[in-house]
Amino acid sequence: MTEFDSAVIGGTVVSSNGRSQLNVGIRGGKITYLGPKVPTAPHTIDAGGLVVLPGGVDSHVHLMDPAAPDREDFPHGTRGAARAGVTTIIEHTHAAPVRTAADLSEKVDYLTGRSNVDFGLAAHAWPGFSQHVAELWAEGIAFFKVFTCTTHGVPGHTADDLKTHLQATADIGAPSLIHCEDESLTEGAKELLQKEAREDNGLLLEWRNRDAEVVAAAVVAIMVRRTRARATIAHVSHPEVVRYIESERRRGANIAAEACPQYFLLREEEVLEHGALRKFTPPARARHDNDEAEMWKLLREEALTLVSSDHAPSTVEQKVCGNIWQAQFGLPGIDTTFPALIDAVSRGYLAWEDIARVYAEIPARQYGFWLRKGAVRVGFDADLALVDPNAITTLANTAVESKAKWSPYSGRTFRGQVVQTILRGETIAEQSQPRDQRTGMWLPGGGASPTRKAI
Repeated sequence: MTEFDSAVIGGTVVSSNGRSQLNVGIRGGKITYLGPKVPTAPHTIDAGGLVVLPGGVDSHVHLMDPAAPDREDFPHGTRGAARAGVTTIIEHTHAAPVRTAADLSEKVDYLTGRSNVDFGLAAHAWPGFSQHVAELWAEGIAFFKVFTCTTHGVPGHTADDLKTHLQATADIGAPSLIHCEDESLTEGAKELLQKEAREDNGLLLEWRNRDAEVVAAAVVAIMVRRTRARATIAHVSHPEVVRYIESERRRGANIAAEACPQYFLLREEEVLEHGALRKFTPPARARHDNDEAEMWKLLREEALTLVSSDHAPSTVEQKVCGNIWQAQFGLPGIDTTFPALIDAVSRGYLAWEDIARVYAEIPARQYGFWLRKGAVRVGFDADLALVDPNAITTLANTAVESKAKWSPYSGRTFRGQVVQTILRGETIAEQSQPRDQRTGMWLPGGGASPTRKAI
């Protein structure tokens, strides 16, 4: 019997602290050796010339399954994840919110055998449901999603509601992911725009305006500090929001800032031409290349803490049905977030170590999967993304695995490509072809009993 089941040899292994040419020995789905010797194994992967990154941990994903599978489902969405190099996701869908332990159990049962990658599940914070917080955390949710404005049919939290929720989570150490837009400002803008009978695409920028995000983020950051909770501000759209977050961090707030590629790569004015195909919220804020460069700088300097896709797809036909008011919010992103980060290395905005930190290590630490996910280390799951740093690809809608079958980055050229994705020692995608093996397991979050098994 050989010492290892498989080995990855000759690659440049990256961590958040550095990179080195090392060989990886895998046994029983775990990394059991990392070092200079060549492991003896019946299956060897030659990674010469490749960069070996930890599999991506995308902590903000909406797969709509089982509520709206015509928009997206787990089989399609997780094929996109596997192809892109993502091996773990945390999912929640607004159309079928998880509000109780019974909801969670039902969803876990339903998803058995439907995922190509490992997955955690988030619950929805709901005004008046704070009594369920402790039980949901103990049953294995990864975090609570909180809205400060009513969106996707999920009610917004007032400051008082937010305080109640954060106090409940602070008592047990559970994290929250908080969507920050002030409802009084968004609703006031909406009322005025509708009185003016506005239906042009530009109304999105006035409706979901910068002030609404800044005000809500500032209030949330203060409340997180004062309740001694821990939270992440979701999809931070521009540097001013980061400044308020950093101010409260200096005062002791345990608060992270989530970045998404759309707030780097897309431009504010694109909604004027593309309408519903650029309808997401908060909207894109970058107006020119300097704005983009500032966001990359904040990410590299760790003011922005981690990266996610906020994958929230609809098909083109679904997006353009009706006017700009009626169109669904959201963009597809699970297929393109890892490619955007890899391309940022070639553009000089990031280092390989930054990707390992913001799209693997920090999400795993933040949401309870560390020591299993998030790094190429002995004892961790053998989740790897092998990258050819010199490959050049131009994204086409036909290459999108998501049910959306389109991307706002269609036609964009990316340098660097994930050529093989490995989940717990098994290849789940190779040369841009996901294998659709459905071997992904549910991972209970940080509040679950250590004896509770993944499913």
